[in-house]
Amino acid sequence: MSAAEAAHTVHARIAALPEKLRAAALAWLRPERELAEELEMFGPVGGALRPDGIAATPTESGRKAPPTIEQTLHGVPYLLKDLFDLAGVPTKAGSAFLDRARGTPTRDSVIALRLRELGAACAGKTHLVEFAAGLFGDNSHYGDCPHPHFPDRLSGGSSSGSAALVAAGVVPLAVGTDTGGSVRVPAAFCGLYGFRLSPRDDFIRDAMPLAPSLDTAGWFTANAADMLTTWEALVPRRVAASRRTGPATSADPTFNTKEPRGCFLPAKSLGLSFDPDTAAACDRAAAGLAKPADAATAGALKSAWADAIEAYTVTALSEAHAVHRDWLAPYHEHYEASIWQRFSDGGRYPAEQLAKAAATFETVRAAFRQFFASYDYLVLPATPFPALRKADCTPEARKALLTLTTPASLGGLPVLSIPVSLPSGLTTGLQIVLPAADSPVVPWICSGGL
Repeated sequence: MSAAEAAHTVHARIAALPEKLRAAALAWLRPERELAEELEMFGPVGGALRPDGIAATPTESGRKAPPTIEQTLHGVPYLLKDLFDLAGVPTKAGSAFLDRARGTPTRDSVIALRLRELGAACAGKTHLVEFAAGLFGDNSHYGDCPHPHFPDRLSGGSSSGSAALVAAGVVPLAVGTDTGGSVRVPAAFCGLYGFRLSPRDDFIRDAMPLAPSLDTAGWFTANAADMLTTWEALVPRRVAASRRTGPATSADPTFNTKEPRGCFLPAKSLGLSFDPDTAAACDRAAAGLAKPADAATAGALKSAWADAIEAYTVTALSEAHAVHRDWLAPYHEHYEASIWQRFSDGGRYPAEQLAKAAATFETVRAAFRQFFASYDYLVLPATPFPALRKADCTPEARKALLTLTTPASLGGLPVLSIPVSLPSGLTTGLQIVLPAADSPVVPWICSGGL
């Protein structure tokens, strides 16, 4: 499409959405003319300007050269979770007051700047669970975000709007965040590919935080090819500076000639009451990627994860309280009541409980270091059930989700999420837990490893 056609198409797709989905998912939409100008800024693919301002050159035969990494996202309209700033656009983070408390941003977030360098254009911003503090996609201010194909169910959260609008076909790419599963859960519920990076990297440092030591940036795509293209553009590969020890990484020039080594934990081994179709589908898909973990490996991991939910909750809410401390009193009535209560309670953990949580973090990370000394990836189910109806979004369901997602969160590890279809037409997903964001396991899977 031309830039004008692409901008018009995005607006037409937004206009065609059911009102409830549009209101719950979309926080801000760039005007069509501005979006077209953004999309055509670098000129046609193959003749694009690189970020250094030097025009790409044709090949000796006169044909345009294939796009470089710096051009691979040229002309792609994307949506940005409303935790990230855009100059001149209020950032509300799913709340009713953040724009008043912080004012309007005067600069773009790092991830928005990088995507613009790559030729992508931000078409709009997406709603989320208030302050990213939830996994279901519910929001009392803007409406609970429905699943785009099963409107009696929710899309999952907290990156609810980003996932729902990619699944609805509005754009091919949307940026989200993941603290305790907020890319992985909506990706599974909406049938998408998702990727979460690691805490404290450049792309998350300037986002509105939930829990800074746990927050990560990430993104959604509808298919493996788009995931691989985005990963190649956004994740720089390291260059080997010394001889490698441990599992293969992209710094190893021989990696592409051998199959990576991984294992999976069967659903029934994880101590949860799985939906039967979800358990069977996850195990079947995982068996296409890896062998089941041996008893010693599985036992060591699950033992290390025993207190992961408590450690995650204590740490995340303690950090959230620190972020919100100065707003909790003056904006009390503007918070969703349960979120205000959780953030307030986060300031009341005794030192012993915080120390215990920190020790659990180290136990989990030590177990993963041992695991990745022998393996390149670990496969886990992403959810124990498909997308939920609002009545089923209970504390028990949240605990079940966190049982699966908190190990990688405590480990501070990147995760590739891949969708798994269910007989009902609903979806779940797998988590491919990785030792590093640039793991060559990503192209192996996205190019057909599954």
